[in-house]
Amino acid sequence: MSEQKTTVDGIVDETLSSSIDKVARAFDSSLGRRNGLVIEEVGVTLAAGQGIARVRGLPAVRFEELVRFPGGLMGMAFTLTEDEVGVILLGDDAGLSSGDEVRRTGRVIDVPVGEELLGRVVNALGEPLDGRRAAHTWTRRPIEVSATPIMDRSPVTTPLQTGIKAIDALIPIGRGQRELIVGDRQTGKTSVAVDTIINQRDTNVICIYCAVGQRSDDTAQVIADLREHGALDYTVVVVASGEASPGLQYIAPYAATTMAEFFMERGDDALVIYDDLTQHAKAYRQVSLLLRRPPGREAYPGDIFYIHSRLLERATHLRPELGGGSMTALPVVQTEAQNISAYIPTNLISITDGQIYLNPNLYQLGILPAIDIGKSVSRVGGKTQLPAYRAVAGDLRLQYTQFEELETFARFGTRLDESTRQKLERGRRVREALKQPELDPLPVHEQIATLAAASVGVFDEIPIERVAEAAEKLRAAVEEELSELCEQITSGEQLTDEDLEQLEEVSRAAVAGLTGDGEETGGADADS
Repeated sequence: MSEQKTTVDGIVDETLSSSIDKVARAFDSSLGRRNGLVIEEVGVTLAAGQGIARVRGLPAVRFEELVRFPGGLMGMAFTLTEDEVGVILLGDDAGLSSGDEVRRTGRVIDVPVGEELLGRVVNALGEPLDGRRAAHTWTRRPIEVSATPIMDRSPVTTPLQTGIKAIDALIPIGRGQRELIVGDRQTGKTSVAVDTIINQRDTNVICIYCAVGQRSDDTAQVIADLREHGALDYTVVVVASGEASPGLQYIAPYAATTMAEFFMERGDDALVIYDDLTQHAKAYRQVSLLLRRPPGREAYPGDIFYIHSRLLERATHLRPELGGGSMTALPVVQTEAQNISAYIPTNLISITDGQIYLNPNLYQLGILPAIDIGKSVSRVGGKTQLPAYRAVAGDLRLQYTQFEELETFARFGTRLDESTRQKLERGRRVREALKQPELDPLPVHEQIATLAAASVGVFDEIPIERVAEAAEKLRAAVEEELSELCEQITSGEQLTDEDLEQLEEVSRAAVAGLTGDGEETGGADADS
């Protein structure tokens, strides 16, 4: 009996002691609030430089939690060990030195989202870079979230028109797709992305352009082009230039994706462009090596594939019950010496749903955009392509690829029969018809008119140097004389044989004034 009484007394004492501790903590907390006292963890900076810092203390800090340094400098806890914390700095570390205090914030990195950001230029933290006041948004979201579950996704069913004939006809992209733009430097990768943004003017597609590791003057030129063509009104530009810290370059694509996800989950269609992920991978490699993470192939850390896959997997098309919104991703990656099988390009090709390859040899020959049709592919967009494209460009890709092979063999000077010569002449004119200047995306009906004319041989009797002129004439004629047919094409209706005959008839009549010797009917002689 005495032992039982002792046990009961012990339980009562323990419960009473626990209650007293709770009351004391509550009293201390309320007293601290009244006197302006806050209990928080404080660490000490051991070393800082080159975009990272090593911190001692902060035993309860979490992975990717924000920490605050003196002067308002923020950092992200990235490497957690028993002795210290490796922090990626999100800003200039010039004023940071060893011995400085570090404080926890209790939250992960988040950025402002909402319509207030449209037309703005911001950094990776959502802070303005355009000289205007900060956007007053009511919502902030973390930059790192899980990708949409498979059961919440719908098939890609709607095309995303780029306004570029070679892409929309031969390498189509759908809303919710991930299409890689790959090529050497100075081959027009950014131009393809900018043309795609400009072409969304009347499509209600919200665009996010994320510049990672680019030169400031190049990014300024992109912003100027968007503003000149009225595209900045529906675009958010996220900039982490080459002069920014590697930490900001690392988080910039995730911040841009979060901004695009807001519109997708609201039921809108969003387009996000990462320019480019090669610089993003280099920034991540830099901070990883400085934080003494083990290197792998080409000194990249072992999780380099994962940081890109978890980013691009967030692009999708939601089910109608979830709003039916979509987010299309166009990542850009740079190759060296046309080595498309390098480490980072190979990783991204395996993650995405196809690639648009820009060939520097075509660029040097003046074939713009320098898209290599044979090495480019879209694994999803063909199912979303408008019926008019399938009727006109169904066999165009195969014919063009065969033409390129014939052209290679013809360089050896072998004798060619008449049929082969005709194929070569037709192919050269199709290539001319696919040329397109930058910042000049074309509507669907004008693309269809040009491709239909090229596929049936309307340009065969026209000198190659005048094909562009002929294409412009027939586009104007088709829009003027076949306005109803143009509306049917844009609305996604199927082209009948009669429609194709009308297109061919109007096209031939439009270019009839251009003769084989470069003369126009009733015009003066031309040297061509």
